[in-house]
Amino acid sequence: MDAKRGTLWWKILLWLLPAAFLLVFFYQPLAAILRLAFSKPLAGPEQSAALGLTANTFAFTLWQALLSVLLTLLVGLPAAYLFSHFEFAGRKLLRLTALLPFILPTVVTAVCFNTLLGPRGWLNLGLMALFKLTEPPVRMLDSLPAILLAHVFYNSSVIIRIVGGAWSRLDRKLTQAAQILGANSWRVFWEVTLPLLLPAIGGASLLVFLFDFTSFGVVLMLGGPRFATLEVEIYTQALYLFNLPLAGLLSLVQLVFTLLVAWLHSRLSQPRYGKSALSAERANLRRPKTRAEKAFTLVVVLVLAALTLLPLLSLVSRSVVSLEAERGARGEAQTGFTLRYYRELFHNPSGSLFYVPPAAAVRNSLLYAGATMLIANLLGLLTSYALRCSGRLSRWLEPLFILPLGASAVTLGLGFVIVFRRPPWDALSFSLLIPFAHALVALPLVVRTLLPALRGIPDSLRQAAGTLGAGWARVFREVDLPLLLRPLLVSMVFAFTISLGEFGASSFLSTGSNPTIPVAIYRYISQPGALNYGQALAMSTILLLVCAFGSLIIEKARLPGEELF
Repeated sequence: MDAKRGTLWWKILLWLLPAAFLLVFFYQPLAAILRLAFSKPLAGPEQSAALGLTANTFAFTLWQALLSVLLTLLVGLPAAYLFSHFEFAGRKLLRLTALLPFILPTVVTAVCFNTLLGPRGWLNLGLMALFKLTEPPVRMLDSLPAILLAHVFYNSSVIIRIVGGAWSRLDRKLTQAAQILGANSWRVFWEVTLPLLLPAIGGASLLVFLFDFTSFGVVLMLGGPRFATLEVEIYTQALYLFNLPLAGLLSLVQLVFTLLVAWLHSRLSQPRYGKSALSAERANLRRPKTRAEKAFTLVVVLVLAALTLLPLLSLVSRSVVSLEAERGARGEAQTGFTLRYYRELFHNPSGSLFYVPPAAAVRNSLLYAGATMLIANLLGLLTSYALRCSGRLSRWLEPLFILPLGASAVTLGLGFVIVFRRPPWDALSFSLLIPFAHALVALPLVVRTLLPALRGIPDSLRQAAGTLGAGWARVFREVDLPLLLRPLLVSMVFAFTISLGEFGASSFLSTGSNPTIPVAIYRYISQPGALNYGQALAMSTILLLVCAFGSLIIEKARLPGEELF
């Protein structure tokens, strides 16, 4: 009896800190949004206008998300087949590059396409120089195609990783048996391979849909005033029009729908046929042999390289090139290599006492990211142990801890503004408020990374250590921790990069005196002037390089067959 009571108290202690954190910093703001949505009954024309805006915004959000998913599948499925079946030159580099857009902040994604397709982007500059034009001929920004292209850019890796991973682990004995029975390649695909892949395709598609449905930074910066998703409209209504009841109503609509999608994802992503249809991750990739296979490989590689590398290289190169039309004798734009934009990050050109240099945003983001990494991983580790020890109860408790995955960062930021708007809990007085918000965004991914690894540690190892006299602390230090080092490293990188690039909640919580890098990038790129634009590019490039280093660590730390999403 005493042993069972001690085990019960141990489980309660494991749950205590994560549950208290979620209760105060997630469910309390969520309840505040629900109260706000129904605090001011609308009537007459005001009600009609609010419902009409909500319906139109929801319709566009749904429409652009569905289009984005279809286009992402069009790019991602052939790439998933390529990576799971063929070996070719540059395969590892291209696979690593395809992961980078996923962990890249959406603000940086928008800036990448701005430098490629914008009025001052390389495409327009090249066409203007080639055809002696005075105006940019390509006007891709502030359009739906720009939004869709950016969504495909950073979501293709989800399809490639999830579907490609499942494809590489399919037991080839099943397809070989079908071929022995006389089935041709197409029949094998439609009747054997596709049914086995449907859970992975469905789960990946719903995950991409969730990311597109809650898209904020990309739509805000590439969609212009004509296009607004629920996220953007919540931001506009709360921060610019100060219509908090309508912002709360929009947040409620979005929250209900995203939670429904998250629930469908958890149901549909489970394998239908169990693990008997799976084998180890395919290790014997082969080189393309036929002309069709070589042509397929070449086309997919070129499409992926153009989709992923061109925007990234465009940003990096544009950040070190100065375009100053006033230098030319006839007003032509002249280019030149410069590091001025990076040097200006540390200068105060006006000498103002109220000026906050971009370097301060870099410092703030690094401090916030470090705090977020520690908070999210501590809570994620405790939550993972609690879920592992709870047995059947974990089936009911796990959704409560994964629930923040279905809540958008903008909704979270709005809830924080409502609840924590007075000292000592506001962002100016309580320096950990922004890391707490970032930790809530990162926590579901941390748990999804650590929990499978923790469940994969055999109990016999812990029991053997306990039999030899090791206490729980020594068992954790000498048994669990060495086996959790790789997943912990991946989860720490995820939390750090998520915090570094988080824009939705930060746009509500950061002020003029404590901006983060994404908030500073948005402010600078929204202001006129070549120097402001160049500093936005310099900060975006710094974020890009940090995320590239993070994606390299994630790829190196990943175990064969381990899922990243």
